[in-house]
Amino acid sequence: MSRFRLPSLIFSGFLAAVVSREAAAGGIPEDYRFQFEVLAENLPQPMTMQEASDGRIFFIEIGGKVKVWSPASRIVTEIGSLQVTTAQENGLLGMALDPDFAKNQWIYFLHSPPDFEGQFISRFTLRDGVLDATSRKDLLSWPEQREQCCHHAGTLRFGPDGCLYASTGDNTNPFNDSEGYAPVDERPGRGPWDAQKSSANTNDLRGKILRIKPTPDGGYVIPEGNLFPPGTPKTRPEIYAMGFRNPWRFNIDPASGFVYVGDVGPDAGGDKAERGPRGFDTVNQLRKAGNYGWPYSRGNRVYIDYDFTAKAPGPLYDATKPVNRSPNNSGLSELPPVQAPLVYYPAGESSEFPLLGKGGRTACGGPVFHYAKSNEETGGLPEYFDGCLLFYDWQRPFIHWARLDGDGRLQEILPFIGSARVSQGDDDGSGKFQIKRPVDLMFGRDGCLYFLDYGETWGANPDSRLVRVSYRRGNLPPIAKASVAPVSGREPLRLTLSAAGSKDHEGDAISYSWRIGDTIVSTEPEANLTLADPGDFRLELTVRDARGGVGTATVPVTVGNSVPEVKFLAPRDGDFFTPGKPVPYKLEVTDAEEGTSVGREAEFSIRTLVSSAWASADGKLSDVDPGLSRMKQSDCFNCHAIDQKVVGPPLVEIARKYHKQPGALEVSVDRVIKGSANVWGPIPMLPHAQHTADEVHMMVKWIYGLADGQAAPTVSRGLEGTITAPRDGKLATGIIEATFSDLGKSPAGPLSGRAKVSLRSRRVEAEGADELLGPKKQGKVIGSTAHGHAIRFRSVPLGNTRSLQIMASSGGSGGTIEVHAASQDGPLLGSVVVPPTGGWDKFQSFNLPLVAKGVERADVWLVLVNPGKGGLMNLDWVEFQE
Repeated sequence: MSRFRLPSLIFSGFLAAVVSREAAAGGIPEDYRFQFEVLAENLPQPMTMQEASDGRIFFIEIGGKVKVWSPASRIVTEIGSLQVTTAQENGLLGMALDPDFAKNQWIYFLHSPPDFEGQFISRFTLRDGVLDATSRKDLLSWPEQREQCCHHAGTLRFGPDGCLYASTGDNTNPFNDSEGYAPVDERPGRGPWDAQKSSANTNDLRGKILRIKPTPDGGYVIPEGNLFPPGTPKTRPEIYAMGFRNPWRFNIDPASGFVYVGDVGPDAGGDKAERGPRGFDTVNQLRKAGNYGWPYSRGNRVYIDYDFTAKAPGPLYDATKPVNRSPNNSGLSELPPVQAPLVYYPAGESSEFPLLGKGGRTACGGPVFHYAKSNEETGGLPEYFDGCLLFYDWQRPFIHWARLDGDGRLQEILPFIGSARVSQGDDDGSGKFQIKRPVDLMFGRDGCLYFLDYGETWGANPDSRLVRVSYRRGNLPPIAKASVAPVSGREPLRLTLSAAGSKDHEGDAISYSWRIGDTIVSTEPEANLTLADPGDFRLELTVRDARGGVGTATVPVTVGNSVPEVKFLAPRDGDFFTPGKPVPYKLEVTDAEEGTSVGREAEFSIRTLVSSAWASADGKLSDVDPGLSRMKQSDCFNCHAIDQKVVGPPLVEIARKYHKQPGALEVSVDRVIKGSANVWGPIPMLPHAQHTADEVHMMVKWIYGLADGQAAPTVSRGLEGTITAPRDGKLATGIIEATFSDLGKSPAGPLSGRAKVSLRSRRVEAEGADELLGPKKQGKVIGSTAHGHAIRFRSVPLGNTRSLQIMASSGGSGGTIEVHAASQDGPLLGSVVVPPTGGWDKFQSFNLPLVAKGVERADVWLVLVNPGKGGLMNLDWVEFQE
């Protein structure tokens, strides 16, 4: 995958009016009819997925876990795992269900075993819905070099011909002397930098699309139509197509059998006379076996045969008759002619395909949509897109349609939906839905589009999701948007009601009604209302259109009680923590009804819950389970603790009693929503109607997991105490959150106030800086540095920081790092010279004493200095030392 970081994909509604007018005449679908529904969240580093015939969606995570989402329970369950290494972008990379999965329960994986330097394709059997590790059958394996990074590709799909297709990467280091152009370094010992050993090697399985026909005994045969017939000297018969760099995502059209491959291209940002063209990502249409050019060509252009020893250009490669003369080649010298890509685009703007924009690149070949009239009842996408290919980019990101004619030729490229609208959160048809990084797409049996969203960063992301996109037909209910201010306070409470944002997509006239229970309190979109009596109320807005469509929204209001204010006295935002050591905290609470906690610490402490979550540099949180997150946002921990009785029973006892009982999950969900009594004693559990069934499913599922040894969160009580950071040297950030629940003021129920502070490790990854002025994030480092570039770390406690340790490299001119307080030209705290280190990958540690001059806390700026120079240095991390 290309190593750049760019903004999230946002489909916005700026063409909505145009699309709507054209829809009637040209059949273009109205964008507001597309509905985005989040089916599951917090799927750490999801990779690929497939739907079974019963509607279950199987998917994998790169760390080795195999999971399934059930449409019946709407719950994700882990059904097994594989032991893999994730070093150098390895892991559990690909998955495919057998075409006869409903009967044989066979599932195939492309994975990186920790005890083998290379990749395996293996078949496993599910027994009683769980992966049977003893059923493993290894079909195919190939070695890789582990000396240098990377490129493993790894998609696995079955075609309509019953053959299993797999993508493999060139396993070639893309950096150093190749400079982002063709890596054809033929010098002795430079095999890891020469893609001719793999992609252009007819006797090597790397840099290829493989095609085999699995057999029932766990082996395979070679189908007809591969690139080299069995028995051809110096070739591998498993090769279907060759000449790929990193064909990370591909899909197969079930109707035509065409394979659509997205191949991630090199990083060169511009053409170079002595090397060749800039980097291009490609989307390729494989109608039959063929050669797709890497490392001799890219896009619609060829490279120059560069001599790395003499550092001199040679002749242009010949795409019609490519020849591999590398000493690292074990295959044929004369190669098949290069096939042209369907779509190709550089990092900059594309003159051929301007709709694709510019930015980072990770091209992915998606599925082809085939319309079925029967899918209209299940929300399937409209006929307008029949026969269109979806292709997308994980990095830039984008999702686009490629309209193909009856012969599969490209006609035009279209936005994903008419106005390319997307926004964050569950879509209600009115807002926006944000896609961070689309990692796999498929069309379900219902005709809807399903996609895995990888999330914001390269690491494990709490915002990773499984999403369904459907198309709503007929009259759509109006959108109800209700806002009420304030939502709590002493009686009498004067409220301002607003239906701003409510609308009808078709433009029909709408009417409004506000009610409390069965009593209508207003029929105006904007109104004032005074509630004189204390209590808990639910204000419901109902919006109706002229054709009977109804939309509702509800806002809870508490009269007679106010939300308490919670304040951290210590620690402060930005303070440091040390793994394995306690972090002292101290809180103060002020409540309008109960007064202040000062002098009443014992009374207030018992109702104060303090919890923490910790994250590694790759973004993986120690506490990101969506069920636990929702519990902490509710009042669950006011009455329950993990392993001791508070008001209600310990959560672990609830888990042990119910987690294996059939149907217990649904019963528990119903009790939480509706309330219960005399289940664990005479004290009733209050109803929690404010939560949806899906939310409570997540909460109860997390509780049940405690019975299986699931890690419990760090939770304590009291206005003062300590939270201990886990003993994990990879931790980068921590969040301490405090919640205080008041006693209510009958008949008004209790309310909770919250506060939180963010902590950081003393070692901060450079790409995790708060602001970059000039430098660029390049994977796990920052680079592209020049004179005057600056890096900002906010609110650093300098009072207990005596020096900096900086890990840096320079394959260029080097320079000086100046450390300033408050601003780029603020007081100079110290400086250190970073000379050329012998290469961009040759990192060294540099120590820099600080002279803070009594400054206790300030923004810290690292300013890079070398007048008139660019390409100064790369920075890996900065450590603020005591």
